[in-house]
Amino acid sequence: MRSLTAEEAELWARVAATIRPLSREKEPSLASPPKPPTLRPTAPVFNEPRTQAKAGPQPVSSNTLDSGWDRRLRSGAVEPDRVLDLHGRNLDQAWRAIDESLERAIAAGERVMLLITGHARPGDHAAGRGKIRAAVFDWLAASPHASSIAAVRPAHLRHGGAGSLYIVLRRAR
Repeated sequence: MRSLTAEEAELWARVAATIRPLSREKEPSLASPPKPPTLRPTAPVFNEPRTQAKAGPQPVSSNTLDSGWDRRLRSGAVEPDRVLDLHGRNLDQAWRAIDESLERAIAAGERVMLLITGHARPGDHAAGRGKIRAAVFDWLAASPHASSIAAVRPAHLRHGGAGSLYIVLRRAR
């Protein structure tokens, strides 16, 4: 383990000064500021304050459904209007299929699309499997149809559970 640099120690002292005890008992007075902890060699060190995140595709909003919709989705009471199974597709094929399926669902005035991405297998290396599932949220946020998507929710077990997602579309205006 290594010791903190002077800059890190100063930052730690400022953070530690803002801490309030959880107990309702009176705080003991400290004659000296608390000793900063030592960092592990693998711990990240932030030398500059973080700035706002870069502007880019915004995630699909997850707070646009009322509680009734969420309750029906969680219970599996909603039947999807359209089902898209991405098994056996590569990333490019999956993206094209999602885009085309969303376009058709929106044109048909459908409300719920079931997207089957597949389950991650325990013990499998993440780089080899689950690439489509990992990319879906970014794809949907960057999609030309993003404004038509009200929410994305995990699917009920009867519709594939953790290997599937519900894409809830906004009502056509």
